[in-house]
Amino acid sequence: MGDYVDRGYYSVECVTYLMCLKVRYPQRIHLTRGNHESRQITQVYGFYDECLRKYGNSNVWKYFTDLFDFLPLTAVVENQIFCLHGGLSPSIENLDNIQKLDRYQETPQEGPMCDLLWSDPEDRFGWGMSPRGAGYIFGHDISEQFNHTNKLNMISRAHQLQMNGFSWCHNKQVCTIFSAPNYCYRCGNQAAIMEVDEHLKYTFLQYDPSPVQGTSDEAVGENRRTPDYFL
Repeated sequence: MGDYVDRGYYSVECVTYLMCLKVRYPQRIHLTRGNHESRQITQVYGFYDECLRKYGNSNVWKYFTDLFDFLPLTAVVENQIFCLHGGLSPSIENLDNIQKLDRYQETPQEGPMCDLLWSDPEDRFGWGMSPRGAGYIFGHDISEQFNHTNKLNMISRAHQLQMNGFSWCHNKQVCTIFSAPNYCYRCGNQAAIMEVDEHLKYTFLQYDPSPVQGTSDEAVGENRRTPDYFL
């Protein structure tokens, strides 16, 4: 559900592996876009710098960011679970509205496409301005109405750090899943994956960071100078 690059030392390897899986299993792997799959954000939070450091030029960064324009914004599992990176938009009432969006572009700084990648749920009513400077915050009444209108069971999204890897909000109308353990090499959080069976019963698989192998700087990312984009 997005954010395959930035704020890590191995963005190139991570996104390359995911794209290889998509090529190998095109009907089994589905990748939706996050707010970091954009040219503007990756120039600030690490992916651009990583490509320059590893390849000596920006060509790989350009190829990937061109590819990001083709990623879908949302997905629906068995007409029941609505999956996306960020959250809802006041410009979108139903799934048909999303189908009509022109997604083949750099993420705009406002509008429904931006909202889907930047918005967050909050314990409130109605809509509010997001402190992120893009997207909105939305209350449980908004989630409940959207799920009811579109005959959905839940909204599954990412975008926000969860210390246990996942959390529910809005009377279990929305689930936030965070799959990066020890975020930015300093948060100490667990990560999680939601596994859904053929009966749409779900379980959460929580995990910690993998053990560090070796003692070189290449292996021990935590010993490096912390770049500004991790803060």
